[in-house]
Amino acid sequence: MAEIPRETIFFAGEYEKQLDDKRRLTIPAKWRFKGDDADNTFLAVANGYGSITVLPPDMVADLYQKISKVNITNAAKHRAISNFLKMSDRFGCDKQGRIVISERLAKYAGLESGDVYMVGAGATFEIWNPKRRSKYAGEDYDESDAATLDELGI
Repeated sequence: MAEIPRETIFFAGEYEKQLDDKRRLTIPAKWRFKGDDADNTFLAVANGYGSITVLPPDMVADLYQKISKVNITNAAKHRAISNFLKMSDRFGCDKQGRIVISERLAKYAGLESGDVYMVGAGATFEIWNPKRRSKYAGEDYDESDAATLDELGI
């Protein structure tokens, strides 16, 4: 079994938090990371299913490596990359453990001042409008979830 590097955070659990009128959101203490410097930058991306997925620094570095290998003359790949990254934002936590969600990402995810739902997804975490999350995920773990996890070998 492969070990998780000591500096890697495993995002698990669910949290209900408040988004303030400046779009600041406090990250759960167990999920927090160091300040807003190049080595500790997280990436928030619009994930295509109505919420924001947050990638930690190790995944951001891996993504950078993959993107940097794309031939600059491959227009289709560069278009796909730019379309993916135009709906993203880099950030770190402030001293109070807060992040600021960009206006564009907040609008995409339907986030307004008030309740926000955060859920761990192992290597990443997601930020949701609670109503969207309920509609997307359903209320309970069911047989289709079990079958999908089995297919993933989990």
